[in-house]
Amino acid sequence: MEILEYPIDSKTLLRKKIRIKKELLANGTAFIEKRVAVLGGSTTNEIVDQLELFLLNYGIKPVFYQSEYAQYWQDAVFGNEELDSFKPDIVYIHTNWRNITNFPTVQSTPGETEALLDEEFNHFSLMWAKIEERYACPIIQNNFDRPNYRLLGNSDISDFRGKTNYISRLNQLLYGYAQEHRNFYINDIDYLAACYGLEAWSNPLYWNMYKYSLCLDAVPSLAKSIADIIKSIYGKNKKTLVLDLDNTLWGGVVGDDGVEGIQIGPEVPMGQIYSEFQKYVKDLKSIGVLLAVNSKNDEENAIAGLNHPDGILKPDDFVNIKANWENKDRNMLNIAAELNLGIDSFVFADDNPTEREIMKQAGFGVAVLPMDNVENYIRMIDRGGYFEVTSLSSDDLSRVEMYKANQQRAKLEQSVGNYEDFLKSLDMKAVIRNFEPIYMQRIAQLTNKSNQFNLTTLRCSESDITKMAESSDYLCLYGKLEDKFGDNGVVSVVAGEKIADELHMRLWLMSCRVLKRGMEDAMLDTLVSDAQKDGMKAIIGYYYPTAKNGMVKDFYSRMGFSPVEQDENGNTVWRLETGSYTPKNPAIDISR
Repeated sequence: MEILEYPIDSKTLLRKKIRIKKELLANGTAFIEKRVAVLGGSTTNEIVDQLELFLLNYGIKPVFYQSEYAQYWQDAVFGNEELDSFKPDIVYIHTNWRNITNFPTVQSTPGETEALLDEEFNHFSLMWAKIEERYACPIIQNNFDRPNYRLLGNSDISDFRGKTNYISRLNQLLYGYAQEHRNFYINDIDYLAACYGLEAWSNPLYWNMYKYSLCLDAVPSLAKSIADIIKSIYGKNKKTLVLDLDNTLWGGVVGDDGVEGIQIGPEVPMGQIYSEFQKYVKDLKSIGVLLAVNSKNDEENAIAGLNHPDGILKPDDFVNIKANWENKDRNMLNIAAELNLGIDSFVFADDNPTEREIMKQAGFGVAVLPMDNVENYIRMIDRGGYFEVTSLSSDDLSRVEMYKANQQRAKLEQSVGNYEDFLKSLDMKAVIRNFEPIYMQRIAQLTNKSNQFNLTTLRCSESDITKMAESSDYLCLYGKLEDKFGDNGVVSVVAGEKIADELHMRLWLMSCRVLKRGMEDAMLDTLVSDAQKDGMKAIIGYYYPTAKNGMVKDFYSRMGFSPVEQDENGNTVWRLETGSYTPKNPAIDISR
């Protein structure tokens, strides 16, 4: 919903939140449901109301628990019956600088200040440890914003007795904890306050009158920031940035002005601004964002513009380039099909308001950037939170290379007449093993990002995956696949719960990058073998249909399972007798 995208219209969101919620619930979205515990050091009612809107907009239907006012620490450390029975999927701790209990005074010595700092950090780290122990779920913790005054003036940031200095050091301890605990996330309210304006953000009227730690108009910005983290944890990020060229990646029109006439690089002021934007886009590529071009241009001119000597982005930085005179909505569909990605995982950047409106009206679910002047391009993408990072796996860092390798495979497939010969020519090697700590992050990521080849659609945090892996009641396997073009990384995950002598499949998914290469056969062969060793006489498969996983509707039938039941919603149950299973033995060298 456009009202929930950056730039945020806070007044409308606060005034019309009930109507907006009704519209979000009625728009036909297939929501995933998550239980969110909000433990507040100040009033959180409006924060929860706004957070609900942003999460619904991301396809997440939240159920909330709120601590009593300022009881966040007690709830976390000692628990209570209501919170324990709530069983949160996410805990968000809403604290700010007013919740710091130990500040140095001007009489404090360096040693006393250090002791206070340790005591304050231990106060919070004990709370986080108790949450992890009791609920084993992701934790989102605010860092600390700055007070709206400086007792020591400019020295407040450098003197060890200054509140600003002390808060900065305490924040560094939080960041160190986050680096050591992968299921712990910082909500950067220090940055949010700076962007909003510290004096307005920390208006003391809201604290003294209502016990809100920030002004009411800033609450939607805070809520969006929290929602961005949650949607990233549960795989709701966008994946691809699709860009126009003329007056988007450079100034001018390459077809009219020629390569030498477009504005890019240090020679002209506007060229420098476009260079900064290209540098930012290339940095997005480095964190795993796929880049594509959708431009009304002759392809020859587009490639020439991208090869400008002062340009930062080159043709090789893009996984797909559509430079032609087709309608851009049609090009967008073709890009999605060729990359085998859901079109609703795309972000579209185009300086032309007409093209942006056409893309919106197409109803694909593409996020369309509200671009105006080039100096605002970076801010529009960055503040939009489309590519929020909560983890960076090795697969993320090599995603562009993986998609390019896929293009090489596609070319080889077209040149080989027989598909079986094509598979043999790939020289595929798979590693299929029980879940291992090194891949827990990637496995959790796959459960949240895989939509098409995903039979049960269970969304898991890293904690959920770890619990499965450590339980003797589960059989869990991941699969990696590589071939002569490169390593695809972890591409398949299965997890079954052992109930009596049956293995009930709770997870069964695979990346569409490796579809129809025999990896699904290799996973089933291994699963059946391991299930037999564990005394399982049957594997029970479940299929829960969504708007995106229709491609695996008949998967169990193709793999030799027999139908057991089907309900009115299309949910199906299937059974495979392990004793009568015939291995499929695909053309893959499997390593255990």
